[in-house]
Amino acid sequence: MSAGSRLPKLIAFDLDYTLWDFWIDFHITPPILQDRATGTIYDSSTSDIYYGRRRSPNVIEFYRDVPEILRNLRRESVTVAACSRTPVPKLAMEALRLMRIPSGLDTEAIPSTACNGSNDTPNWMTTTTPAINFFDQLEIYPTDKTVHFEALHKKTGLPYSEMLFFDDERRNRNVAKLGKSQYSVHILPACRRISITPRCDVHSRTRRTGSR
Repeated sequence: MSAGSRLPKLIAFDLDYTLWDFWIDFHITPPILQDRATGTIYDSSTSDIYYGRRRSPNVIEFYRDVPEILRNLRRESVTVAACSRTPVPKLAMEALRLMRIPSGLDTEAIPSTACNGSNDTPNWMTTTTPAINFFDQLEIYPTDKTVHFEALHKKTGLPYSEMLFFDDERRNRNVAKLGKSQYSVHILPACRRISITPRCDVHSRTRRTGSR
């Protein structure tokens, strides 16, 4: 980190097509299920039939780089928020509760006392943390994103100038009017790959175009 450069105090993320690759209200069929052996979570879409063919369940997971980003932001003591206007907030919250973030530790170095049963292979519960634990603030309900940020400002006491925002929809650029500075509110197209440097430079690979 260069002298005088730092991350903003709060970084907020949209959910759909920003942290994960779907619209949770459109592509995910409740209830959400979890494989007890692997921790993998998936929806109940096998019960839906399209054009006479039964669908396989959708695995619910983050984009590849998201777990590392969330771990790094926690390490840097950055306040992390989820801001989503999804019409199914309970389903989104359930997904965040069930999704797991790998610890990032070398599992071969974990002693057998942290393992399941008598074997030396740690299970997914001992090597992962619920994703929801990585979010300090949750503003997940259908409304304009400016309302989400006004709530964040009120709850955290942080100025808008210390907030950075990632979102896939151009209409949500309107939150930028709440504050301007080195960081302000930065909105990107949905990305499969996002990296955040201390100066908040952002490098991305576009996943899709357009907005919903």
